[in-house]
Amino acid sequence: MLALRAALEARGCECILEQETATISGEQGGIMASDFTGQVDIAAVLGGDGTMLHAVSRFGKFDKPVAGINIGTLGFLTTCKETEIDQFAEALADGRYTTCPRMLLEATVICTDGSTVIYHALNEVTLARGETGRLVALKAMVNGEWLNRYRADGLIVATPTGSTAYSLSAGGPLIAPQASVMVITPICPHSLSQRSLVLSDDVEIEISPECSDDGPMLFTVDGRDTTRIDPSDRVIVKKSDRSFHLLRLEGTTFYEALRQKLGWQGV
Repeated sequence: MLALRAALEARGCECILEQETATISGEQGGIMASDFTGQVDIAAVLGGDGTMLHAVSRFGKFDKPVAGINIGTLGFLTTCKETEIDQFAEALADGRYTTCPRMLLEATVICTDGSTVIYHALNEVTLARGETGRLVALKAMVNGEWLNRYRADGLIVATPTGSTAYSLSAGGPLIAPQASVMVITPICPHSLSQRSLVLSDDVEIEISPECSDDGPMLFTVDGRDTTRIDPSDRVIVKKSDRSFHLLRLEGTTFYEALRQKLGWQGV
C-alpha cells in the first residue's frame, strides 16, 4: 500500500485511504468504502480476485473504474501485479487505460414469511446442499416456466465474469466478459445429461429446494455472504441495474489473461 501511494503521489495523484485500511496502517482519517463514489475518480484494491469480489459489496453502487493490484494467486480480475506498480501509476497519470464494464447479478431471497433480502454478485450465486452429505433436489424456472429438476450438490448461476471461477470448476463454459448472457451450471449432477445452460441476460431465473427431506440448503454470493435457505424459500436471480467497472491497462485483454492464467501453450 505504501509503495502504491508513493508511486501515485510522485506523479501528482492525490490518494485517499479507505477507513479500515487507514486504521490498519496506523493513520488518521480515511473514508468509508461506500462513500468512494462521491469522492474518488478511481478505486485501487490490493489483493487477489477474492479481494476484488469483496470490494463489490463494500463499494455498493459505484460506477467509477476499479483497479486491482494482484498480490494474490490467479488474478483474473486484477489490473497488474505488485511488481508493476510504477508502470500502473505512470499509466494512470497519463490516462493510458480503458474501462471494462462487468455485469452484476441481483439475487433476491424470498423467505416463507414474505421477508426478502437482496444481494449483488460479480461472479455467481450458488444454492447448494447444507448439512446433508447426499445429493439434493433443486428446481429451476426461467421467466416463470419450469426448466428442470436437478439432483446434484447444488446449482450455480454465473455471469460471464464468473465463468472463469466456480462455474468453470463445475464444468461450465468459458464466456467472454462482453457477452450478454448468464449461465446455469449444476454442481456434480447425478445425471450426465444435466449440463450447463447459457441464457440471455434479460431473463429471470428462480431456483429453490424441491424436497423438504433434504433439509436447509446454503445460498452463497461470490463465496462471501452465506444464507440458510429453508425448503419453502426461493431465490430470484436477474441482471442487476448496477455494473462493476474494471480498469484495464493498454495492451491487456481478456484473451491474454486466459492464456496466462490457464497456462494455454498450444500444440
